Amino acid sequence: MYMRFLLLIAAFVAALPISAQAQAVRVDVTVRAEDGPVAGARVRLGTLETSSDSAGHARFGTEAGSYRLEVTREGFEADSRMVDVRGDMVIDVVLHAEEDEGHEHDAGELEAVVVTATRSEQRIEDAPVRVEVLAREEVEEKMMMTPGDVAMMLNETSGLRVQTTSPSLGGAGVRVQGLRGRYTQILSDGLPLYGGQSGALGLLQIPPMDLGQVEVIKGAASALYGASALGGVVNLVSRRPAGDRELLLNASTLGGADAVLWLSGGLGGRWGYTFLGGAHGQKRADVDQDRWADVPSYSRGVVRPRLFWDGGEGRSLFITAGGTAEDRNGGGDLPGGVRRAEELKTRRRDAGLVGRWLTEGGTLLNLRASGMIQRHDHRFGDVRERDRHDTWFAEASAARTVGEHTLVAGAAWQQEAYRASDVPRFDYTFTIPGLFAQDDWRVAEWLAVTASGRVDRHSEYGTFFSPRLSALLRPAAGWSVRASAGGGYYAPTPFTEETEAIGLAELGPLNGVKAERARGASLDVGRTIGDVELNATVFGSVIDDALQLVPRAFPGGPFLELANVPGQTRTWGTEALFRYHAEPWHVTATHTWTRATEPDPFAGGRREVPVTPRHQAGIVGMWEAEDRGRVGVELYYTGRQSLDDNPYRSTSEPYLVVGLLLERRIGAARVFVNAENLLDARQTRWDPLPLPQRSRELRWTTDAWAPLEGRSINAGVRLDL
Repeated sequence: MYMRFLLLIAAFVAALPISAQAQAVRVDVTVRAEDGPVAGARVRLGTLETSSDSAGHARFGTEAGSYRLEVTREGFEADSRMVDVRGDMVIDVVLHAEEDEGHEHDAGELEAVVVTATRSEQRIEDAPVRVEVLAREEVEEKMMMTPGDVAMMLNETSGLRVQTTSPSLGGAGVRVQGLRGRYTQILSDGLPLYGGQSGALGLLQIPPMDLGQVEVIKGAASALYGASALGGVVNLVSRRPAGDRELLLNASTLGGADAVLWLSGGLGGRWGYTFLGGAHGQKRADVDQDRWADVPSYSRGVVRPRLFWDGGEGRSLFITAGGTAEDRNGGGDLPGGVRRAEELKTRRRDAGLVGRWLTEGGTLLNLRASGMIQRHDHRFGDVRERDRHDTWFAEASAARTVGEHTLVAGAAWQQEAYRASDVPRFDYTFTIPGLFAQDDWRVAEWLAVTASGRVDRHSEYGTFFSPRLSALLRPAAGWSVRASAGGGYYAPTPFTEETEAIGLAELGPLNGVKAERARGASLDVGRTIGDVELNATVFGSVIDDALQLVPRAFPGGPFLELANVPGQTRTWGTEALFRYHAEPWHVTATHTWTRATEPDPFAGGRREVPVTPRHQAGIVGMWEAEDRGRVGVELYYTGRQSLDDNPYRSTSEPYLVVGLLLERRIGAARVFVNAENLLDARQTRWDPLPLPQRSRELRWTTDAWAPLEGRSINAGVRLDL
């Protein structure tokens, strides 16, 4: 499958010079103010759109003709002009600051990044709800490290940890501030295209090539997105068409290979398009030579076309569709020579749309809808589990500004269905209609408040109200203080980090469980001093009656089941961030301290939540010149972790991961080399991964508490077509 898909992409690229490339010209727009380049400006050329980078550059590929060029940025007067494009050209745009009661805007302030995950689109610095944004430049950096998935990009974000849940097949989930991965909602442009629960392999099947930015909301977000957002939200925002075309080819020393094609452009009138096609493969790698795969093999094909329509005057339509096919194999020989293989075939297709319409009265109407169908064929040794997951979603809302209030109200409907051919006792169909409302109130220049509330009627677990209250205080120039508190719920399903590794065949039925309830709060203080950004956060959350695997004897059958364990899962901690941006240098340093405890379902009492590091720290330094290349160094430290049901040790070793990235631009090509984990930090340097005998949780391997793949080098090229 992988080679066929690779040949298809190669044939597609070979045809480009005959068709789309023949009349393409390049338009470079430089956006600056009187005192320097302007980053984060919205630049539109006809139907094409992009944002200026940190050097103020925006680039388009288009055909010769006359176009309207529009450049906008918060705090500056808009620039609009007609341009005649006859060949490659450079356009210089100088923005002038708006008059704002004596406040002067300068190009060195925070970039005007607009976030969408809060429902009312706002500049990131104006949003009372704290949203962390990974900009396109950061996405590109991680894309050269792992072109086939977004796992590394999220794992290296402060407060997030991508935890391996199934070492045999490499499955993983995103933990937000110490909470388990099932509480994190993964969205694409605000749509649940990867399901209500993305599953352990969802992150590993999303290429970052077509992402414009990534938005992260930490803490209970059920007031915004319902049950699956109990711990937080990761919203993947797609790139807009800018007329650019790119091919990425990559190979690694561990036997991995990637080919990713990106196309974008205008379709005439007010329409534009983007297309992503990817072929990804990995050979089985037994790094420690113990006859057990430390890196599973896989072959995967991904396609995602998107259509964009901009009718002007607040009217737009976005349509997306996608398909993924993957075959994955892992496992090997257990101690004693017993063969234990695992296989997983995934077939997923999805579609969605987002429509916006601004009425003459000033009310913005929003419509979102999506559908996803995913099939699995999973083998755990001799046990086969085949299933189908369906997610259907629709939402309509209206937003209007009244004085200092921006009001949002709407209704949502979602259906989650699961059908298992081999373990039908876990089949379910959940229907969840809901109503939500939000008020963004600008109380004063120095104070803004957001109040959100949502009522969901779950067909299985009842009615729930999820509130969230956030406030932004600006006590002085360069200072920001954010406080947030909220609550939410999680509707149990049989899919947890534990069952991802062992399957469902040996579990008792999901009877008598109730929804998990949570409440949490955070306090965030930020300071900007010239090119330096500082931030400190304190957070905490409590989950009542969390679902866990518990011992339970069934006559002639399994002896484990999922049940609500009485008591609370308590998580609290701190985050610290230092960021320095002064072209061409970029430095980011982070530290997260987390303490998480929960009831022990086997021994009684309380225990630390397994594989949750107390300390995580990282520092990334990057030198970047757009027309020359970039050089980056990164160091990430992970502290000790409590381990559960591990015969080799009860506490993990701390470890340090060091990486080096080099990129050189040569004409239309950008050649890159990435060395990952140079110190070869690897769990199997300390202990074996397979267990000498099956654990009490029916696992055949230990938890993955450190990297399994060890040192690796990947290299490739990005071609501007």
